[in-house]
Amino acid sequence: MSEKYSRKTYLIVFEDSSTYRDTYGGVGSHVSLEAQILTPDTPSDTVLVFMHPIGGGAWLPMTNALARAGHHVIYCNSRYRGVDSALNMEKVVEDLGACVADARHRLGYRNVVLAGWSGGGALSLYYQQQARNPTVTQSPAGDGPDLTTLGLSPADGMLLLAAHVSRHGTLTEWMDPAVLDENDPDVRDPELDLYDPANPNQPPYSAEFVTRYRQAQIDRNRRITKWVKQTLDDLAASGRPQEERGFVTHGTMADPRWLDPALDPNDRQPGTCYLGDPRVVNMGPVGLARFSTLRSWLSQWSYDDALADGPRCAADVGVPTLVIGNSADDACTPSHTRRLFDAVGHADKTMVTIAGATHYYGGPDQRPQLNEAVGVVTGWLRDRGWARDPVGS
Repeated sequence: MSEKYSRKTYLIVFEDSSTYRDTYGGVGSHVSLEAQILTPDTPSDTVLVFMHPIGGGAWLPMTNALARAGHHVIYCNSRYRGVDSALNMEKVVEDLGACVADARHRLGYRNVVLAGWSGGGALSLYYQQQARNPTVTQSPAGDGPDLTTLGLSPADGMLLLAAHVSRHGTLTEWMDPAVLDENDPDVRDPELDLYDPANPNQPPYSAEFVTRYRQAQIDRNRRITKWVKQTLDDLAASGRPQEERGFVTHGTMADPRWLDPALDPNDRQPGTCYLGDPRVVNMGPVGLARFSTLRSWLSQWSYDDALADGPRCAADVGVPTLVIGNSADDACTPSHTRRLFDAVGHADKTMVTIAGATHYYGGPDQRPQLNEAVGVVTGWLRDRGWARDPVGS
């Protein structure tokens, strides 16, 4: 039977090292992170720490199910909870560091295992890399924070759960390369328009089309990055180095994998994505990277400049790592799971695929898959002395 657990909301407050504000509200000189801790009746010296760049996962089926299975769980929101338009990945690393330090020093946990869910996977790997061997002294835009001065505490273990390789890598694979004019998304290359029925390239896509399409996605990302850097240079040259600009990136939900199940095949449903109909979401307000600032683009979306790159950081993880992929996931497909696993530069690594599982394990029909995934995590933790015998869920 499932174990009872309590849920407590608390704040983690620390001094803001920023030279400018990019979030709204709160005391000007401090950052306040909202966290929830899920604690079963049974004590433990190990805690699983979740953080996603834009948060919102404290009520995910996985976090609740892990607590029901007897694990202590912290879900901590970054300072950018729900809004990533100005998000700086280096500041999110600072936020995660504050949560880990609080878990160790105030809450008294001896072992901290980072649980990188979805976009939290690359974040957790970036954090771990910089905690073990800090090298990043500024964000890609040339401002703070200096991660080498933060005294980040490395985690003892790493869970990568339905994780993608990075925000910038995922955006680039989802970008609509048919957009030729960033100021007018109706100016399009018809032969790269996935959603135009008149496009002669239709699924199943040829290898030649996919190669051209992928390169055009990278090219578009680089064009935006070039404009971002030039705009920052122009502001600095005019004596306004701390000014910002906000901008819209149209067409960011056009991955051919959503229409052609033979590409990076798994059990996902063709013609849909985790946000719904990709044709609609492609130009909708919730598409990936729809609203951004100049500095945020360089830190989280630039194909060549963003530093929170999962595979690159995974080489330095240095701790036992469990990678779980979901076979019906339409957001994080098998190639991402495999790339993360292969990149882990540590012999103690395990990869498991949960058959039939979707990205969120949502709905009652996903309960068997959720229970299987929790069982895998529990066994992995128990084998390393971080969990007692499993509790049925």
